[in-house]
Amino acid sequence: MDTSEYKNLSRRAFLQNTAKMCCQAGVGCIMLGTLGSSFAAPGRSDGTPAINPDFEPGYLKLHRTGELKERGDKLWAMMENCRTCPRECGVNRHDGETGYCQSPGTELHISSAMPHFGEERPLVGDGGSGTIFLAHCSLRCVFCQNWEISHRGRGSERSIQEMAGLMLQLQQMGCHNVNMVTPTHYPAFIVKAIDKAVENGFRLPIVYNTCGWERLETLSLLDGVIDIYLPDFKFWDSDLSKELTGQAETYPEITKKAILEMHRQVGVAKPDENGIMHRGLMIRHLVMPNETSGSAEIMDWIAENLPKDTYVNIMSQYNPQHKAYDYPEISRRITTDEYNAVVDHAKELGLTNLDIQRRGWLRR
Repeated sequence: MDTSEYKNLSRRAFLQNTAKMCCQAGVGCIMLGTLGSSFAAPGRSDGTPAINPDFEPGYLKLHRTGELKERGDKLWAMMENCRTCPRECGVNRHDGETGYCQSPGTELHISSAMPHFGEERPLVGDGGSGTIFLAHCSLRCVFCQNWEISHRGRGSERSIQEMAGLMLQLQQMGCHNVNMVTPTHYPAFIVKAIDKAVENGFRLPIVYNTCGWERLETLSLLDGVIDIYLPDFKFWDSDLSKELTGQAETYPEITKKAILEMHRQVGVAKPDENGIMHRGLMIRHLVMPNETSGSAEIMDWIAENLPKDTYVNIMSQYNPQHKAYDYPEISRRITTDEYNAVVDHAKELGLTNLDIQRRGWLRR
């Protein structure tokens, strides 16, 4: 399969296109995981798991010693007076209380699971990145392209056992990793599902696909569990982050600390000889119109605080969604000049591992 056409699609457009493609191919998105089920995936017709025998995920050792289960239990206990994310709502999710993320107590809601061919090339390979889209969100950006999932919680309730089944199905489909999208309010479920999936042969890298706004206490319990951290660095200015999210004025400060901790845990992301990533930090930055996101300052910070070969995806696909038209400064797409200015600045800073997207389609 030629996946280059999907590189510049928004995630929302990708989901729509993939659903259509999968229905035509007769495979569909996985909506319910059961242990032992298998599917043939577009791009890997033989269904052979894309497991690298030379790579062992850190969670396997934690599982063998019993520490993986202990980590899951600690994260689960954290929800009794919930401090999983930087909101630290303090609600008792064990009693069904709902915090800012709107996740209903200890229920796990999943929107979809599928091989994703629109993620970064080192995650996609020829078998796709095995994405599990989790419902609800603790940040809730006003311009979210997946607002039906993150704001309205579109998805279905699934058990931890079913999530483990989804992970095994994605492995059997030939995906190169399992990519947890919007995981910040669900780390306990993720760790417990990994523990169950390992018992049935799971061994793919885990991608923690996050907005970047993470508590250090939570990240410390994920040390050795997560193989690839994929955080956004969305905003440099706290006033703008407060305005454009759910009042998260602490976003810049907390995200900087979180990214440094992620780097400490997994280091610089370097692909294997086949171009596939198994471990490391991969930062995403979405360029927004009118320099709203503080792109230059974010590139400065990365160059000053992380190795110059840190993987940085400078993303060009900002598109006004959800409530973005209520905010004049972000009510349009970016221009070619705006995107080029960020790329050129990053290069001038000496950043050498940049994922630069096709720019010809941007407006002048």
